[in-house]
Amino acid sequence: MPAVGGIGPGSGKEYPGNLTPFVTITCIVAAMGGLIFGYDIGISGGVTTMTPFLQKFFRKVWEKKEADKSTNQYCQYDNETLTMFTSSLYLAALLASLVASTVTRKFGRKLSMLFGGLLFFAGALINGFAKAVWMLIVGRMLLGFGVGFANQSVPLYLSEMAPYRYRGALNIGFQLSITVGILIANVLNYFFAKIKGGWGWRLSLGGAMVPALIITVGSLILPDTPNSMIERGQTEEAKAKLKRIRGVDDVDEELRDLIAASEASKLVEHPWSNLLHRKYRPHLTMAIFIPFFQQLTGINVIMFYAPVLFNTIGFGADASLMSAVITGVVNVAATLVSIYGVDKWGRRFLFLEGGVQMLICQAVVAACIGAKFGINGNPGELPKWYAIVVVLFICIYVAGFAWSWGPLGWLVPSEIFPLEIRSAAQSINVSVNMIFTFAVAQVFLTMLCHLKFGLFLFFAFFVVLMSIFIYYFLPETKGIPIEEMNQVWKSHWYWSRFVQDLDYPNGGMEMSKGGQGPKNV
Repeated sequence: MPAVGGIGPGSGKEYPGNLTPFVTITCIVAAMGGLIFGYDIGISGGVTTMTPFLQKFFRKVWEKKEADKSTNQYCQYDNETLTMFTSSLYLAALLASLVASTVTRKFGRKLSMLFGGLLFFAGALINGFAKAVWMLIVGRMLLGFGVGFANQSVPLYLSEMAPYRYRGALNIGFQLSITVGILIANVLNYFFAKIKGGWGWRLSLGGAMVPALIITVGSLILPDTPNSMIERGQTEEAKAKLKRIRGVDDVDEELRDLIAASEASKLVEHPWSNLLHRKYRPHLTMAIFIPFFQQLTGINVIMFYAPVLFNTIGFGADASLMSAVITGVVNVAATLVSIYGVDKWGRRFLFLEGGVQMLICQAVVAACIGAKFGINGNPGELPKWYAIVVVLFICIYVAGFAWSWGPLGWLVPSEIFPLEIRSAAQSINVSVNMIFTFAVAQVFLTMLCHLKFGLFLFFAFFVVLMSIFIYYFLPETKGIPIEEMNQVWKSHWYWSRFVQDLDYPNGGMEMSKGGQGPKNV
């Protein structure tokens, strides 16, 4: 049995530096970029259960839902236009993330965040005033462009700004703000659905302007990262910024390594094709498989459609929105656990524990729904204890995701890429994430209609696969300086065959000299 990806607690270098108030506040403001993504995930599922919204834009769904209360519960929301409304955003985010790579690399992380905020604001405005389905979908696509830019730049910004000892906790601020966005959206849906006159959905959709303004203003006041400044030739400014960020004057070694990384990155004329080089095989594998598996945990199914799902299970419209608020609270609380533990317990432990927890819950939920709904999808009257059991296990499932695959799916890819491929590789990470978010959103309601309770077993199968993948192929990245990450691959039982010392003549491509690499355990 090979040594599976573990490494020692530290690498050869330890840059001096503290967790300064300046860097803490900067990272909190930048992490707010996750609000726009989270608010959108939470709002779209809730709005699609609001009767006035369905009557205005998706009358067929409303008629099908109202016509026969005994109809097959699995299929009542199966409608292509309704699905397109939800998933068009992710297609737009995919396209935007490809453009965002160039913007992030050439003009800095801040400008990419600014574009994200402005585009999201425009989309929220159009959705809030929508009169027809085409306006909804145009608005959703603008929201998607905003999400693509923000998801490209914010995780990179956080990983580059944070001291390496605290990189995990500060980077997970992004996921925390996604979960806070989902929770706020769920709470607002609950109250807006009660507005007399049936225009509450306009407030839900238009309310996205608030998180858009937060990231827009934030991007204007945030400093650029030293990595980004050096990449654009501003070495002296980068040195002064690094001193302020780290809270110490002795930043020479870290600065030298950043400059070395930047010089190496300038030799790369085509970062996209460069990703195909053999020495970047581990990075490319992680950039594709981590976001792929993150979406196939089934979490977005729960989060997009929590109100729809709970309504389908037999709760009333009010009760289903309230259940979505409960899962939102669990999501935020569990993400705080991840912030506490990621730099103590490590990435691999959280990934594997979360996988086991999600697997057990998916099996229980599938059994519960299967037992009551059977194959025909008609449950009759559902007892209260049954509904509580389903919500409880869905909450335990959400907690498992929110302290593992949720935050780490963004953290790990953003911290493992060398500078010369960082923007391009992060684009692939976001693109794969959005392709599969789009695919899952597009086919989920149809799959629910045909696979029925087996849908949860479908996702459980992928949870088994992803846990095996992490166990064998992901090394521990806790406590490794971001510019010395190549040591991790060189000491891994499998990836070492792709990443050789001769690829990185300085002992690690971004390192100056010295420093013993970590050892296998």
